[in-house]
Amino acid sequence: MSIIPTVESGTNHQAELLPTHTPELFERALERAAFLLKKGEVVALPTETVYGLAANALDARAVEKIYQVKGRPSHNPIIVHVTGLEMARECAREWPPAAEKLARAFWPGPLTLVLPRSRRIPDIVTAGGDTVGIRWPGHPFMQEVIRRCGFPLAAPSANPSNEISPTNARHVLRNLGNRIPLVVDGGQSQVGIESTVLDLCVNPPRILRPGMVHAEALLTILGDLAVAGQAEGQLRSPGLLPKHYSPKGKLLLLQWRNDADLHQQLSAHGICGTGCHVIAYDRIPSVEGLARVAVIPHDAEAFARAIYGELHACDEAGARWIVAEAPPGGSEWGGVTDRLSRAGAIV
Repeated sequence: MSIIPTVESGTNHQAELLPTHTPELFERALERAAFLLKKGEVVALPTETVYGLAANALDARAVEKIYQVKGRPSHNPIIVHVTGLEMARECAREWPPAAEKLARAFWPGPLTLVLPRSRRIPDIVTAGGDTVGIRWPGHPFMQEVIRRCGFPLAAPSANPSNEISPTNARHVLRNLGNRIPLVVDGGQSQVGIESTVLDLCVNPPRILRPGMVHAEALLTILGDLAVAGQAEGQLRSPGLLPKHYSPKGKLLLLQWRNDADLHQQLSAHGICGTGCHVIAYDRIPSVEGLARVAVIPHDAEAFARAIYGELHACDEAGARWIVAEAPPGGSEWGGVTDRLSRAGAIV
């Protein structure tokens, strides 16, 4: 494994921030983003999942800049974003009936399909592998900029490698604002965690990364489905490294009955309560004896929309410890549980 060195931060350069909340501003941002992408630059763009760091997926030198800006491991592939089924088929060497059915059922949306790559896709996008992840995003700006460019976009999350994914433009500016020329503000990401990734190169198809398109929904189309274990060998999808999506503070997932039980568990883990930030949805503790308590609705979709924002807030507050209430079972919580488990992993 090799890590591609992060681009050095400049002292006089700050990304241009362009809003999109009126038709005129949308068009201005669209023109600027397309211009830079056609020149081989990388720009931060909104999607419905998280903000992406985008470059021309057919230009190996442009994609290399993504790895440099993020400090991304060279063996970690990047998802290719398209607009329309025709562009998706051009990125894949094979397009099985299952891909057609899934695309028509869930696209545009937070589902990535892993398929045999076409010759158009450079090695650097797939980390040298023979497969490529393809997604048609649901965000109107991302859709329109791909149409305007006329080529697919490689776009991992717009954050330093392994850190928390951004769900608004401010998150991107804080972490990458001095490494890229443009951040397009398309509002808050409405899904909030990365897409479900489904491998169609195996039988039965296999969920590589859970997300907000759940196994039950996929089974209605496929009839049979497997879930991947720990990733080994060639990675077919991003988001499979043991530690990922991580805040700067140490993150623990706990369940507690009441305040006394929580503080007893904190003590057992050697955690000082006054330095601990708690994220809860059901058993809401008193803030007394804690640094901060954040409450997220007891609903998987609302939790997914909010969790990265809460982790960013913990980072900004300098949290040394973060305790998140462990999500309940059920496939609707699978994506959230996956992200929190990797965020708190010790490797």
